[in-house]
Amino acid sequence: MPPDLPAASAPVLEARDLVKTYGSLAAVDGVSLAIRPGSVTAILGPSGSGKSTLLRCLNFLVVPDSGTVLLEGRPADPRHDHALDAHRARVGMVFQQFHLFPHLSIRENVALAPRVARRLPHAEADALAARQLVRVGLADKLDAYPDQLSGGQQQRAAIARALAMEPAVLLFDEPTSALDPELTGEVLAVMRQLAAERVTMVVVTHDVAFARAAASEVVFMDAGKIVEQGPPAQVLDAPLTDRARRFFATG
Repeated sequence: MPPDLPAASAPVLEARDLVKTYGSLAAVDGVSLAIRPGSVTAILGPSGSGKSTLLRCLNFLVVPDSGTVLLEGRPADPRHDHALDAHRARVGMVFQQFHLFPHLSIRENVALAPRVARRLPHAEADALAARQLVRVGLADKLDAYPDQLSGGQQQRAAIARALAMEPAVLLFDEPTSALDPELTGEVLAVMRQLAAERVTMVVVTHDVAFARAAASEVVFMDAGKIVEQGPPAQVLDAPLTDRARRFFATG
């Protein structure tokens, strides 16, 4: 079941009136969204609805044209490299593709960012990497290389890499879309465990079952706007808008 959260908790990450356009297309059109600590926010919607663009705006992989992103109550400023690096260190990202370095072991892949960005000593970073890999069920793969792992194992290693930065929020951009159903299940099991541990997550997904089981809030987007948001039972099973009803009726 999704975690119960105190309604009064202040947002850890917040978007206010975000806009991102590409020519005449408004990919994100005045979106405001508040992410509470310990919550799991699932963002669903048709292809081209702006889900992934919104996610990338939250850690400035895509810089919005206007609007504000606040992290722990403070506006983030993407114009300065130091501020941008600090923001991304606190707002982690897991992509569709795994982006592991093929010449490094799995432990080395996970330890790299803590060593470089957090300036941890090698031994401390290696120990941190090992703990995170155990956390995602890869205790026996620490010294393996990416090409020795299945796609699901590589994605779990990518999740461990993001966790090793100890982010305030972890963003997932359709993390199972490149996997077959069997491997999808093992990745979603890790994400459900993280949800139980109250890891704050924002997940762009097409997986309605995951959203129903793990999300504390579901956001439905269409044409760059948030059409509907609320608890899974309301948005998924009793949507208030015709657009959301049509979408979930075909899922």
